[in-house]
Amino acid sequence: MIRALTGYSTRHPWKVIALWVVLGVALGGLAPTLMARVTQHQTGDFLPRSYDSAAALRIAEERFGLDPDATTVTVLVARSDGKALGVADQQRIEAEAAKLAQRRVAMPRKDDTPAFLVPDRSQTPRIAPAMTAPDRSFELLSVQLTGNPSDTGVQGVYRTFRDAARAQFAEAGLRTGFTGGLADTVDTTDAHETAATVGSALVMGLIVVLNVLVFRSVLAAVLPLLAVAMIGGVAAGAVAGSAMLSGHKLDPGTPGLINVVLLGIGIDYLLFLLFRFREQLRARPGQPPREAAAQVCGRVGVAITSAALTIVAAFATLGLATFGQFRSLGPAIAVAVLVMLLGSLTLLPAVLAAAGRRMFWPSRALRREPPAGRAARLGALVTRRPLAMLAASVALLAALAAGLTGIRMDYGRGDSGERTAAAATAAEISRALPAGVSDPTSVFVTATDGATLTAEALDGLSRALTRVDGVGQVAPTVLSGDHRAARIDLYPTADPQSRQARDLVAGPVRAAVAGHTPAGTTAHVGGTAAVFADVSTAVDHDLRIVFPVAAALIALILLLLLRSLLAPLVLMLAVGLGFAATLGAATLVFQHALGEPGVNFTLPLVLFLFVVALGTDYNILISDRIREEMRRPGPARAAVARAVRHTAPAVATAGLVLAGSFATLATTPGSEQVAFALALGIMLSALVLSLVLVPALAALLGRALWWPVRPRPAADDHPRHRTTAAAPHPEAPDPVTAPLGGA
Repeated sequence: MIRALTGYSTRHPWKVIALWVVLGVALGGLAPTLMARVTQHQTGDFLPRSYDSAAALRIAEERFGLDPDATTVTVLVARSDGKALGVADQQRIEAEAAKLAQRRVAMPRKDDTPAFLVPDRSQTPRIAPAMTAPDRSFELLSVQLTGNPSDTGVQGVYRTFRDAARAQFAEAGLRTGFTGGLADTVDTTDAHETAATVGSALVMGLIVVLNVLVFRSVLAAVLPLLAVAMIGGVAAGAVAGSAMLSGHKLDPGTPGLINVVLLGIGIDYLLFLLFRFREQLRARPGQPPREAAAQVCGRVGVAITSAALTIVAAFATLGLATFGQFRSLGPAIAVAVLVMLLGSLTLLPAVLAAAGRRMFWPSRALRREPPAGRAARLGALVTRRPLAMLAASVALLAALAAGLTGIRMDYGRGDSGERTAAAATAAEISRALPAGVSDPTSVFVTATDGATLTAEALDGLSRALTRVDGVGQVAPTVLSGDHRAARIDLYPTADPQSRQARDLVAGPVRAAVAGHTPAGTTAHVGGTAAVFADVSTAVDHDLRIVFPVAAALIALILLLLLRSLLAPLVLMLAVGLGFAATLGAATLVFQHALGEPGVNFTLPLVLFLFVVALGTDYNILISDRIREEMRRPGPARAAVARAVRHTAPAVATAGLVLAGSFATLATTPGSEQVAFALALGIMLSALVLSLVLVPALAALLGRALWWPVRPRPAADDHPRHRTTAAAPHPEAPDPVTAPLGGA
């Protein structure tokens, strides 16, 4: 199957390239619009129905008309001169708010954007008075817009409304401030816009510069990048399309993560092909380029397929998760990686076949075998002193892993701590009102015996909630239209996204509700703090299930690929130590050094899957090459040295590219921890585990590493027994029969 795909692609390269261009333009153009339709921003929607906060959310939707697609912005209105609001001021505020509530708001259109790619997000906001500060220093308005805050169209509508409201109230002598999830998202996005553009340009520049330095060819740097970008566009469209067909919703951060992953692994797979293609052309200068491309891609395609399926298998385990954000991430990454795999077996071979030797122009590297360099010296050092190198690498990883001491999970939005205008407005509100006033915790009470509810019947529950330490204020009870459900809003004194608010809701608030709910009724606690408290429970449950299942699947793939019992165990122990070191380093930097509440709650799972799955790819490459070299006559340590020499350039370059791709996530608000940890984890996997720790273990264990089927020296594997158009370098393996490597 693999050789059939690569063979057809190299025989008919222009047909394959044309097909991918059409698919890339079509699906890539539709992807942003489709992604906006399959993402949801309410974290509570990702929780199973059995969780308390999820039940509360359903009651809010069914009994109180909560729009699940609505997003609320809190507007602070105050006098420009700082004086207290008078009756006339409040009347002006009501009048201006009424005008704004009658005005339809549309997002600004860009002239160069086709209309069919821009869904109509225009809408009339719902505006209602919320609360007045006790000292009358400001009044709060609640503004409800429809749509996902991650949708650029909704963000554009908010910007238009914000600017219009600011100008209109200013004419009336009033100043405004805006806060809430959407306001904070827009402020942070605008603040990071330049950084995001520069970051993307830097990673593209890094890839181009690395490829130019390695291959000494501009064409080898630019053409592959365009090919991977084309595949990435198709993959994004496929992910959005599959989510729409299956009815799954994606977290707003998933599309950005997918783009970075596809760029990283796509360039990785391409580098593996380019290194082997160059090696093949060096060894057989008289061979037609299309034939060389077919042979190389057929052989390398097996390793690429194994590497991609490792990632797919790892993320497939997320289907066992109870937290929907994890459960939706797994299929999305799996679909994207499968599309990238298909492109790596079709489009990339077609590009190599079409370009031929011109891929490496004007470099003259094809005319000669390069002399032994840093990679050869590294291989000699590792095999000459394997115990010392093993001890040094383990000591480094253990020192980083020590940072796990005292690790805490942070279930907030992962904000970087910078002072946005939305954050400043929230701080101003909290100085006069409880911090949770713009994002209350709500207790929903429903009748179970068919009777109707009254506010008086719930007075005991309201008084009990008032006495809870940490609850700043309790709002009057609100009854549903049929009087069979009631809502009691609480305003905690702590930030709703803080650990204090989660502990308050999970402990004293729910205890008070359980102890004072009237007979014949049930009560559920909802709101941001309650959702994150339940998310904490769900994540803890999922980590205990997903970690061992993912590790078992990856070990099984390694067992089938390497055909050994000991080698997979060695590799799994290595990547496990790499995972612990990476998570420990992230804890040291963000929790202990920078004083953040903890590490992002998704980090351990995402880090485990990416570092273990992607890091295992590099270990597969070096291990497969070591086994191939051990089939040649001679000492096992000499075989390990040759394997490091020929594989190190490909692994190191691929690791740098993938780490650079992950580093660009730092320009996405709230993704700094993920960017740091993934970039560090990939570098440790590529440079420490794959090029030092695993080769050192192989040098110590020798051919016993492959127990119970040890590789036996084969005479026909030695270069002097091969017939080629040109004799290869004495230490260079056959470019077709040998596994991945690069010189």
